[in-house]
Amino acid sequence: MSATIIDVAHHCNVSPGIVSRVLDASRADIGEDLRRTILDSAQALGYVPSAKTHRLGVLFMDESAKGLTHPFFAAVLDAFKIAAESKGYDVTFINHRIGDNVMTYLEYCQYRRLDGVCIACIDFEDPQVVELVKSGIACVTVDHIYKKIPSVLSDNETGVQKLVEHAISMGHKRIAFIHGHNNSIVTRTRIKQFQQTMQFYKLPVPEEYVRSALYGDIGLAHKIVGELLRLPERPTCILLPDDLSYLGAMDAARELRLSIPGEISFAGYDGVPMMQAISPRLTTVRQKCDSIGEEAAKRLIGLIENPGVGSWLPTVVPVEFLSGGTVGKIG
Repeated sequence: MSATIIDVAHHCNVSPGIVSRVLDASRADIGEDLRRTILDSAQALGYVPSAKTHRLGVLFMDESAKGLTHPFFAAVLDAFKIAAESKGYDVTFINHRIGDNVMTYLEYCQYRRLDGVCIACIDFEDPQVVELVKSGIACVTVDHIYKKIPSVLSDNETGVQKLVEHAISMGHKRIAFIHGHNNSIVTRTRIKQFQQTMQFYKLPVPEEYVRSALYGDIGLAHKIVGELLRLPERPTCILLPDDLSYLGAMDAARELRLSIPGEISFAGYDGVPMMQAISPRLTTVRQKCDSIGEEAAKRLIGLIENPGVGSWLPTVVPVEFLSGGTVGKIG
């Protein structure tokens, strides 16, 4: 059995990422003495390089810790994988560890000799993520914008505007908005659009009507909706951060014996198919997961195969409004 990169790294007392860069002639940015030590050690240990293949990595870690059970991102990443593999690229998930060896995201990518990385649903301000983006490895982001990094975004402005205007068309004036974590471009865009649309229609937004939650956290949604429904002047319609949050919202309404949509209305976000099976059918905005994943793969592969060609402007994927039956008519 031939030696591995990790075997060579242990022998030379360096990181696997450094060994990988030395063994990859296109990334041999290491001092000559160390480079020669690593090459000699690799030869002595019997290291045999594998055949060159095209490899892409996916860096993904959602805040609710649902991983690939998260319905929205699971669908996006599945579409990304299918599109990438159709072009001859292998796809692997990036982590911090190979066996007992702890690595940075960048070291892992170097060890795996990845040609490019799709970054989605993670702390985009994490120093290790920023290091990876600045490393020169081709990257594409989903729902985030870095300078001079291609990105794919859903049209959140139109999505929120359609939800608010639908509620207003049904007679609602007291509309509350529960959003996800507010350090993401998605959340900042949705909050801004909600406030602008309400202002355009000259409707007040009490401070207590705008609440922060977590995407996909059913329990927290239950808690916050319960608090909103116990306000002296409660909202008549509540916009939720995503479709899954509706499960917690329903329980909160039932505890107070409020009918949906007769006494309280809700709208979600994402358009998760299984949530459309609930009666009454959830009013929501469908994000086009297939298109987002496919576009991310297309832009990343384009960056790898044609570096320096194309625009850095984000690709904005349209959304679809689903009227459902959870926003009732009042007045």
